[in-house]
Amino acid sequence: MTILDVMKYVESEFSIITKTPCEICGGDYITEDIDVYEDDGILYDYVECICSNCGFEKNFKFTAPFIEDPKDEKKLNEYKTKYN
Repeated sequence: MTILDVMKYVESEFSIITKTPCEICGGDYITEDIDVYEDDGILYDYVECICSNCGFEKNFKFTAPFIEDPKDEKKLNEYKTKYN
């Protein structure tokens, strides 16, 4: 997977977050934290968000096929640092 492919995945995640209104007040979500975790051999981006208007917290979970080796801690930390 090329860096352009990775950027498309990440861009689509943030596009979904941006287009999702707060279920309490309709406000916009701000990303607080991003983490990557594995569940049954599938990697996920776990994005913690908070509403900029009322403070409601919402978590988004996206598959992360662009992370090639989930056991490579260095790559995972580079990804988290870059997009956090």
